[in-house]
Amino acid sequence: MEKFHLSDSDLKKLNSKRGLLALYNGKSYNLQKAIRYYDYEKQLKKLQVELIKLQTWAIQNEERIIIIFEGRDAAGKGGAIRRATERMNPRHLRIVALPKPTEDERSQWYFQRYVNKFPKAGEIVFFDRSWYNRAVVEPVNGFCTQEEYKIFMSQVNDFERMIVQSGIRLVKIYMSISKREQEKRFEEIRNNPLKQWKMTAVDEKAQELWDEYTDYKRKMFENTKNTNLPWKIIKANKKTSARAEAIQHILKSIPYDKSIDV
Repeated sequence: MEKFHLSDSDLKKLNSKRGLLALYNGKSYNLQKAIRYYDYEKQLKKLQVELIKLQTWAIQNEERIIIIFEGRDAAGKGGAIRRATERMNPRHLRIVALPKPTEDERSQWYFQRYVNKFPKAGEIVFFDRSWYNRAVVEPVNGFCTQEEYKIFMSQVNDFERMIVQSGIRLVKIYMSISKREQEKRFEEIRNNPLKQWKMTAVDEKAQELWDEYTDYKRKMFENTKNTNLPWKIIKANKKTSARAEAIQHILKSIPYDKSIDV
């Protein structure tokens, strides 16, 4: 078994309140993991301070911001959004995770129910899945026709161009995980009575339809690659680093005032 040598800095971390919580936050004592988690929590706190600055700037300047998170089932979209928003002012942000469309919504222009959730002045809206459902999830699972899919693909770039031209800032993040990691996370959800509600009929078929998801995902990236609104693809097998990278990308994408007092 490989030995792990603790430096004085590592010992100081583990002897702190945050370090002890990290050490006991698991089924077995893992010093390396505890130190990594300590560093992550410390980094996360700094990033969350910057997010508060960003939000304060957005409120003061009546900015409108949309941040969309896409990715396969169990890719960590919800977890990343929770970490990004947990210290922000809830009165000036919304998290949107739309259910399947109603009959009335099915009769409307596809983008309409998403437009209805767009931010007002001084507000940030996080979409946990977005209009890109029609680019991947819907065609893979037969929830739309091929004609509806083709119409979406022909309209989405113009739609997003109109969003930006109207003064809304748009950030697009895709959380990418491996097939093996998705299977592992599904198993954890199934075995956890507090999380079993997360599994849906669509989730149950995700492994079986892995290659179909991959094909449509590639088409989505190909269709949007020559626009001024590129995707930020984040490798999300490791949740902590993926969350930090997602927040860093948001901060990099919005030209907020970093000197603002909070």
